[in-house]
Formats: sequence, structure tokens, C-alpha cells
Amino acid sequence: METNMETEAFINEIASRLVNYIDSKDQNERVNPALGARSLKRVLDVSVPLEGMGINGVLDDLDTFMANSVKTHRAEFMNPLWGGLSLPALAGEIIASATNNSMYTFELSPIATLIEQTVLKRMCEIVGFPDGFGTLTTGGSNGNMIGMLCAREHSIPGSTKTGFDGSKMVAFVSAESHYSVLMAANVIGIGHQNVIKVRCDENGCMRPESLREEIDFAIKEGLTPFCVVATSGTTVRGAFDPLNDLAEIAHEHDLWFHVDAAWGGTCMFSPTHRALMDGIQKADSICWDAHKMMGLPLICSTFLIKKPQVLRTLCGHANVAHYLFLDDAEYDDLGRYSLQCGRRNDALKLWLEWRVRGDAGWSKMVDQYMDHAAHLESLIGAHPSLELMSSRMWTNVCFRYAPEGTDMDLNELNGELRNRLIQEGMFMVSRSNIGDDVILRPVISNQNVTVGSIDRFVETVLRHGDEILRGLPSKN
Repeated sequence: METNMETEAFINEIASRLVNYIDSKDQNERVNPALGARSLKRVLDVSVPLEGMGINGVLDDLDTFMANSVKTHRAEFMNPLWGGLSLPALAGEIIASATNNSMYTFELSPIATLIEQTVLKRMCEIVGFPDGFGTLTTGGSNGNMIGMLCAREHSIPGSTKTGFDGSKMVAFVSAESHYSVLMAANVIGIGHQNVIKVRCDENGCMRPESLREEIDFAIKEGLTPFCVVATSGTTVRGAFDPLNDLAEIAHEHDLWFHVDAAWGGTCMFSPTHRALMDGIQKADSICWDAHKMMGLPLICSTFLIKKPQVLRTLCGHANVAHYLFLDDAEYDDLGRYSLQCGRRNDALKLWLEWRVRGDAGWSKMVDQYMDHAAHLESLIGAHPSLELMSSRMWTNVCFRYAPEGTDMDLNELNGELRNRLIQEGMFMVSRSNIGDDVILRPVISNQNVTVGSIDRFVETVLRHGDEILRGLPSKN
């Protein structure tokens, strides 16, 4: 058993590694490991032994892990919809693990319950749900699923207990919605084919008139519409659906109106950009990921609902757990609002970061990210070999390398360009598609991104593109 001195020495070694990792921002070092999956499997020992190796090997294993991880805190990391590193949130993550509270009852997590309640109620105020509540979830995918489950209970009261035949139940989503809606359709029992994808306009936003047409057609075909899922911040383009118009159409037909704001929800902090989500107060539910634009460590995601009783009904299975839930904390036991039983404390890191920044800090961050995205957009628009592939509403910047006069297939050219970026390891950005076109999709959601790193990224893209055109081999 470790003594206090041994414990302190071990924690100090961990702390030293954390500091070195956080400070590792040399722009000449790789963001991602040089070796691919096959090579890593050959050179790394990740086996689980029959006999334990003891705590002495932990530090070596951690060194190996950190050396072979993607450096998501680096300014050059603009690949998914998250990135960066926050010290207050990191502290919350560490302490949440050390205290190891589970969030299903107040008795087991007293102060953590108060913190989660506070954060959820504040987020409901921002959305415009004065009497709303919610829960922290495993991510936006889970939040969309809960929203569709609530829609099912709204459409067929009691279906949570009695079940239902979902073969004719249909939900309506943007043609550019997140794939998690298909997952949710599978889980709630309607199936993929009963998710109707509604046409979008040239900016990637759902067309209200197309939604109305699809609902009318479904009814004529003998189907039962029950839910509309709008998107605030689509995965590829960062497009925002017109919530006011869509809410009006959904509620005309008494359909549940859920908004997937996992990516775009943070715009609500900014007076300048909140208009992107005008009408959000008309939603019945919303998912909003704090681990995306807000920069919290994964996972930190919320599901918010205007009428909390629907969520309590959905989670009514908890009522049989007499060994957990006691009557004296009926409205404080968070397990009554969650599909999970054991659930880690993800609210602490969000609360700490919020206490440091305040609403004003979040607003400033959003505006800065939008300014950075505008700078990147202007660099692309000004260069004859680069082509913007979509209008920009959020911090997604969709473009491709498209030099004049080339006979090369632009999809092959941009696919190879992205491969070279990954092989070189100086920048990580996503490869995506808009229609049939292969594009590059850098996203600004990392507090370490700077104007300088954006300039270097564009220079790197142009260098690789020019080398491909000249038939030069990759240098990696």
C-alpha cells in the first residue's frame, strides 16, 4: 500500500507530464502520430497481462500513450467540431474522477447535484425555457435520441410503458442532418426508412415549404408524423435551419419540435450571432454540446426540455428502484430525469469553466471564433487556386484546391491533398463532401487557433496542391 509520500510523488509525476503535454505547442512537431494502425500494432505493446505489472510501469505506459495520441489542444488541430484545452475544466475532470460521485441520487452527489441543476436551469433560461429542465448525456447523438423518445411519448401517451407499432411513425429531418437521427430511429423503433429527409436550400438549410409538402404527403400516404428535428449548426457546412418557420409548421400538426444544436448552440451567448437561432424558444427540446464550441473535455453534453414532466415520464422506469430513490428527494434525484443509472459528474468541469468565464467570456469567445473563420474565408476567397464551396454561417469553412486550367479530377486532387496533410502531420482538418464534391473542412472551435496558424494552414494547403500539380512525390 502506498504511503502519503509515494502518493504525492506519483501525482507529481503525473502533473509534470500534464504540464509538458499542455506546453507542447511547437509548430514544427506533428499533431498526429506518424505511424498508421498496422505499424502501431506492431511496435506498441498494449497487451493486458495475466499477472499485474505493478504501478511502476504506469508512468512509462502514459508516456507511450501521450506520445502516440493526436494533440487536440494544438492550434493546428481543426479537424472535428471540438478541440483545445481548458485548465479550469481539466481541474474539474480530474476532481470529478477522484471524488467518483454518481449522479443518480442527491444522497450520493449532494453538491454535484446542485451544480448540475444550476447549469441546466441556466442553459434553459438562455434557450427560453423558463420552466424547463434536462439532463447531461453521453453526447449529441444521445440527446437527439432522447428528444425523439419524448416525441414518441408526446404523440402516443403511455407508449413508454405499453410499447407501440412504429412501422407507420415518421420523423422529418434536414437532408444535411447528423447521422445520429438514423441511430435514434433504430433505437426508438421506427426504423431508418421512416426518417424523411427534407430538401435544403443552397446554403444547406431546411426549406420550410418542403417540410410542409413532406408532412402533407406522409399523411396522404397513411403515415403518422410525430416529430420534426431541426439542426442548428450542421456537421459539414455549419448551416442553421430557420427555427421560427419550422416550429410553426410542426406545431400546426401537433408534432414535437426538437432542435439538434449540439454544434451551434453556443451562438446563443453572443448578441451578435444569437439571431442564427431565432425561434429556439419555440422548440420542445434541444441538445447542446458543451464539449464542442465551448471547449470542455469530452464528454459534456446537455439535453434540455421545455416541459420536464415529459422527460420524467420517459424515465419512469426509475420509480421501481426503491433501493436508490427515496421520497424525500423526489425532485432532486437526477436519476429520475435520465435514461442512465450510474452516471459520472460531467457538470463540475462546465460549472468551473463558466465561473471563470461568465456569460461575457463565452460571448467574447464566440465572436473571436467567428472573426477567425471570417479571416480564413477571406484568404480562400482572395486566392485564385482556392474555391469556397458553400456560404458560411458558423465557423465551418468549406473549400477546395481548384487551380485554373488543370485537367486533374478535383475530387482526386483534393483527396490526395488531404492525405498529404495527414501524412505530414502539421495540420489536421476534415475531409468531407458537399454533394459529389470532395472538400476540405477546417473548423474553428479551438481556443489556441490564431490568425498566424490560419495563415500557415492556407500556405501549407497551397504548397501541397502545387506539388501535386507538378507531379512531385509526397515528402513523407
